Amino acid sequence: MTKPTAQMIDPREAGLRGLDLKRPLFDEDAVARADNTLKAMGDSLVQWLDADVERLQQARLAAEDAHWQHAAIETLGRVAHDLKGMGGTYGFPLITQIAASLCRLVETDAGKTVAEADPSLVRAHVDALRAAVRDRIKTDGHPVGRALVHALEAQVAKLGVAPR
Repeated sequence: MTKPTAQMIDPREAGLRGLDLKRPLFDEDAVARADNTLKAMGDSLVQWLDADVERLQQARLAAEDAHWQHAAIETLGRVAHDLKGMGGTYGFPLITQIAASLCRLVETDAGKTVAEADPSLVRAHVDALRAAVRDRIKTDGHPVGRALVHALEAQVAKLGVAPR
């Protein structure tokens, strides 16, 4: 039995060239249906957000129990990354901003080392996320939300451990 031969494909001749990228991928009706579905799920989304923030708190407690070893900080970072990705979907863009700041803090080895030596900034991020959800502060248009984001981002930037 012979194996089929590989076919060479020139990406300049194949691929996305046949797509009409000027036309939207989703029509207005599809977007409206998606928006209506998210609105109908509003209460569920807040419950999911509460559960995700509780997962972050549990990851924080586990990191404290592990004396802020890098592996525990990485686990906390993965939960923060999930929150960063879902904050806007949950209707809380502030959660995305704070979680993104936390991710920047702990995503490098230098950041993990700083967090291990002094976890106070990690704790401040987690506490800020918990407070924002508890008090239903959704955006940095809220004065407390704005103050939280600016203070946390400034501290992370000052450490110089986060890529931009």
